[in-house]
Amino acid sequence: MKNQKYPTKETLEKWTKDPKNWIWGIFYYNKEDKRIFPPKKNEEMGSTINFANPKSILALLIALAFFGMVIFLF
Repeated sequence: MKNQKYPTKETLEKWTKDPKNWIWGIFYYNKEDKRIFPPKKNEEMGSTINFANPKSILALLIALAFFGMVIFLF
């Protein structure tokens, strides 16, 4: 049996649909999922941030700093 480096599409979908991975139903938190921006429960609504991934927190802070700088410059 091969050791898979990446989870299967079924596993990714299961993680997204699992209510245990959602804090208060809006914050995605799954340590097994290495994606920074996984899809929301309803994929048509876009992506969310995986708060269990430290890189995603960094990406959020950079985005907030960028938008804060834009607002400050106006």
